Amino acid sequence: MKLYGSLTSPFVRHCRMVAMETNADIEFIEIDASTSAVKSPTKRMPFFEDGELFLSDSSAIVRYLRECAGQSFCSSVIELDQLCLVNTLLEVTTNLFFLQRDGITGEGSPYIERQKARLESILEIINGFELPTQAPYSDVQLRLASYMGWSLLRNMQSFDKYPNIKIFYQGIQSYPPFAQTQPPTT
Repeated sequence: MKLYGSLTSPFVRHCRMVAMETNADIEFIEIDASTSAVKSPTKRMPFFEDGELFLSDSSAIVRYLRECAGQSFCSSVIELDQLCLVNTLLEVTTNLFFLQRDGITGEGSPYIERQKARLESILEIINGFELPTQAPYSDVQLRLASYMGWSLLRNMQSFDKYPNIKIFYQGIQSYPPFAQTQPPTT
């Protein structure tokens, strides 16, 4: 099995944590955006190979790793919906990050303002979730922690208004798969 991605990607980080949790024998191959643009039909990372199997989405990769280990992935429609909420946070925030990096601030753009409002709305909902302060963690929670770590690294989101989320994040810091997948800060 081969997992392709960046050490800073929150999507990749979730896959790496699940690989650790499931003791999957995975070779991690670090790539950049130009490589994913050529090798993945989605032009993003991560992507994954296991023999003839090729997966191009982190949720599919996580599900595959869980199933290979005899574990479940999003065992209820509520859990799946929660994962989709966190995925929306990730997608919106990464899009805003890359727009900002390209010098597009969106001042006066109704579309970008709506995206920012989506972030706040979803964070308010997630702040109301029951979030543990110690393992075990669900895939929703691993994805949320990956998002938070990346967002803080990139200075994209403050979580000061969300005390439940902040307490959760403090607790997961000592979880070995989370601590061992901490992206480089430079």
